[in-house]
Amino acid sequence: MTSYKSYIEEQRGRRHSGVMSGQTLTLHGTIVFLCDAEGPVIAGDRDSADLIGDAFGSGATVIALPLARLSPDFLKLSTRVAGEILQKLINYRFRVIILGDVSEAVAGSDALRDFVVESNRGEMVWFLPDLAALEARLVLQAS
Repeated sequence: MTSYKSYIEEQRGRRHSGVMSGQTLTLHGTIVFLCDAEGPVIAGDRDSADLIGDAFGSGATVIALPLARLSPDFLKLSTRVAGEILQKLINYRFRVIILGDVSEAVAGSDALRDFVVESNRGEMVWFLPDLAALEARLVLQAS
């Protein structure tokens, strides 16, 4: 019988074809489930549950979500979509990285700007432009 640890080691670096297809990366000692840029839109609680299942299966502690995969309502805080999705993922102890350019949406909303700034000061949710920025942030965190 394969141990859980052995299973996780086998999964690293592999493509995952679950509901929320993506790949598992190890960046500076952190296991990241990187969702593919194309695929079903993540718009709420049920989608978050699918994502959690795929991320758990990969052994990740961080989920990186391309902005293109999120519902347009995600950046409209009054819809509560961001809160619903992020809270669900955080409740399962995942750190969440939103990858993409949010500058236009931030320019149009003081509340969103404040949310992004405060999130980026913390440890659980970061808004970053790309995977290279995530790698740089993880390097800083490791030192």
